[in-house]
Amino acid sequence: MRQPRSYLFVPGNRPDRFAKAAASGADAVILDLEDAVGPEGKEAAREDVRGWFADGGQGAVRINGADTAWFGADLAMLADVPTATVMLPKATPETMATLSERLPGRPFVALVETVAGLASVRETARMPGVARLAFGNLDFGADARIPEGGAILDPARFELVMASRLANLPPPIDGVTVALSEPEAIRGDIRRARGQGMGAKLCIHPAQVAPVNAGFSPTPGEIDWAQRILAALEAAAGSVVQVDGKMVDRPLIDRARQILQDAPAAGS
Repeated sequence: MRQPRSYLFVPGNRPDRFAKAAASGADAVILDLEDAVGPEGKEAAREDVRGWFADGGQGAVRINGADTAWFGADLAMLADVPTATVMLPKATPETMATLSERLPGRPFVALVETVAGLASVRETARMPGVARLAFGNLDFGADARIPEGGAILDPARFELVMASRLANLPPPIDGVTVALSEPEAIRGDIRRARGQGMGAKLCIHPAQVAPVNAGFSPTPGEIDWAQRILAALEAAAGSVVQVDGKMVDRPLIDRARQILQDAPAAGS
């Protein structure tokens, strides 16, 4: 099953944008009750989100953190919305445990965006219900007191990749790119994140969806290579196989199969 490559945020208090976000081409939509909604709008936003799912809408909901006054009301609303995936900000093993107790059987995206969250991410990845990890790069940089973004945070990304693999989760979701008017900025962020083993990206504008989907999909060259690897393996009938002058061993076979599993995304 292909995992989502693009996750598009939409403010939870803008129901007029929900359907537009769902039609943007994003693999998943995140209705945001946290940063996108001010304190005075939280209650109304919860009802807007509830209405979206009641009408058959799909997606995830980023709730307010466990340390906020709105956490309990968010969980109470989501108890009536069983089809929604839940994204928890500032995730730690302790907050994920609370979430799984209140919403048992629900898939969760653990948003790692604090130093404490990164330090315990391997435990978080194994908590009940955690379906994927995501990197909150902006909040993490602020909490770590690192003024620069981009490549300086790559060690944190690598740790999410390792935690995901150890817990047998899909590759993690990279954080946002805030440069909306610089197409090369997001393309560069995608190349670097995918090269490190990330498998998806958070988007803050519909214009980012297409490059994210393309950037996290197998290229035609990768698909051709994978097809030739598996064709040579089948033709060899158990004999030693070489492709492009290189011995084909188990890691290459696994990589080829993963590429072809993800290949339908390249045309979607």
